[in-house]
Amino acid sequence: MNFVRCAVTAALGVAGMVWGNTPAISAEVKVMAGSALAGVIKDLGPGFEQATSNTLAAQYGLSRTFQKQIDAGEWFDLAILSVDTMDNLTKQSKLARGPLVAITRAGVGVVVRKGAPKPDINSVDAFRTTLLGAKSISYAPRTESGEHIERVFERLGVADQIKAKLKPQQAVDRVAHVVAEGEAELGMTVTSLLQVPGVELVGKIPEDLQLYLIFTAGIGRDAKQPDAARALIKHLTAPTAAPVITARGWEPAPQ
Repeated sequence: MNFVRCAVTAALGVAGMVWGNTPAISAEVKVMAGSALAGVIKDLGPGFEQATSNTLAAQYGLSRTFQKQIDAGEWFDLAILSVDTMDNLTKQSKLARGPLVAITRAGVGVVVRKGAPKPDINSVDAFRTTLLGAKSISYAPRTESGEHIERVFERLGVADQIKAKLKPQQAVDRVAHVVAEGEAELGMTVTSLLQVPGVELVGKIPEDLQLYLIFTAGIGRDAKQPDAARALIKHLTAPTAAPVITARGWEPAPQ
């Protein structure tokens, strides 16, 4: 049994105790969540449904895409999206009054193919040297982390030198897969999306160059099930959720 499965099993068991006195609401909770959080929510969702008698109707995608859907009038009970998007929704009064709740965060990391030597990325200079020496680098330019990675290349003064080595991916979940398949030597994106079979995490890039992808939760202004949405936030931030979040490559956000 792998660590993710063990963590989920433990979380489900404790969730029954945590939520045992919660009355059944029997609501369907419509959730808009960043695609990077799909694994976490799918792991923790069954415990929430079992403990509260609610059901989850979750959509996963890019925060920017959900912003457009919400701008077009689509309603939701709970949004768990990037900080920038949630701040925009707050300014547009698309969320119910009250503070946003941080759920998880993940930094930009580097992977290599399983069994390959792990390069030195422990300092800015070492990371720069690793980029210059890499044969090929996979990343997803049309994402928040991808745009940040390009700024890092510029900041390090290597953008022109490594341009021919870059292997841009249209889908962010392909970044690590092409490394596993031997099509790229290094893969770079948020650590939560680098956990796929056939690769090994080298680590996070140096703190001075780091970007943390933080997901926060907020209840929709026009939510049909606000109480159930609050219960879901409580479930995702409970101490029992932390092992599942960690197993998926995230860090539980400080509360």
